[in-house]
Amino acid sequence: MKKLLSIFILFVSFAALSAQQTKVSILKYEDLEKRIQKDNDKLLVVNFWATTCAPCVKELPHFMEINNKLKDQRNFKMILVSLDRLADKERVLKFIKNKNLTAKVILLDDIKRMNTWIPRFEKSWDGNIPVTIFYKNGEKVHFNDGEMSKEDLEKTINNNLK
Repeated sequence: MKKLLSIFILFVSFAALSAQQTKVSILKYEDLEKRIQKDNDKLLVVNFWATTCAPCVKELPHFMEINNKLKDQRNFKMILVSLDRLADKERVLKFIKNKNLTAKVILLDDIKRMNTWIPRFEKSWDGNIPVTIFYKNGEKVHFNDGEMSKEDLEKTINNNLK
């Protein structure tokens, strides 16, 4: 029985590790924009955050809970866009592991051009994070500036997933 339990624990540990990212894609704004357009057959939730942003870190468990519930649906996808510096890539990887982030994480290496790409996502976005943008069929359907509660996130997703 002890051996069986040990094997089970080992299996669960490997399964949990395989669900997490072990590397982070590094993209420029144009590449992120192409990726958003590529996923035009589903509801795409794009969350901009950073490891040093307290409200970002606070809301991430809600995002993960909902992502874990919906990730197998063909018409749903979540992307977490880290605005941490490229030099902090290892910190982002550790954060992914420690916080058990299961959604796709991208490191946006385009800080110097923020004033160019931020208004292309949303004219009213002042650059503060967290920010979450919802796309359906490649079109923006909702912009949320600031921290999202689990209830607001679920409501926005449910209203647009139909």
